[in-house]
Amino acid sequence: MRYLLQGIRGRLQRRGRDRSGQALVEFVVPAVFLILLLFGLIDFAIAIYYRQVMINVSREGSNIAARGAGSTQEEAISNALDAVVSSAHPLLIMGTAADKGMGRVIISAVISSNNATYRVTAQVAKGGLSSTDAPSKVGPNGLGRIYPSNLPNTSPRIPAGHSTLYVTEVYYRFKPASPLGRLVSYVMTNQLYDVAYF
Repeated sequence: MRYLLQGIRGRLQRRGRDRSGQALVEFVVPAVFLILLLFGLIDFAIAIYYRQVMINVSREGSNIAARGAGSTQEEAISNALDAVVSSAHPLLIMGTAADKGMGRVIISAVISSNNATYRVTAQVAKGGLSSTDAPSKVGPNGLGRIYPSNLPNTSPRIPAGHSTLYVTEVYYRFKPASPLGRLVSYVMTNQLYDVAYF
């Protein structure tokens, strides 16, 4: 009888240990999935935040340049560029000595003539990204004539005859905050872009 009781007790203990391992496995599988989901949401939220900052910077740059805080067009654009770069702190456009800036802001002045030709008369850019990493889509060759396809397709066409259109382009190279955020790069691009016209 004694051996029988010891055998029953041993089987019950083994079953208890088997069940505790099962509970651990049942906890780990959903926990890993939830942690991946949490880090993905964090990186996606940070990307949306940076995108919103870029939208604000591009609108502010075009608005300040159009108001013309300077004696010449180049000086007004340069002053607007300095103002928006200093206000775009979360984007680290200029960077620090230890870290290369992750963005670029380009402000261009586009003038229209009577015969529907458009010219970039002034263009100033600042940022840690080079012109090959973040080229201007409005005035890719810098100063000079541009194609109407480089401007927004509106009716009537902007800018109208003999008026100036100020264009601010903002680039930002997004780096995920979490190590698992590299998976986000399969869903979205790492280089964000926004443009505003005023």
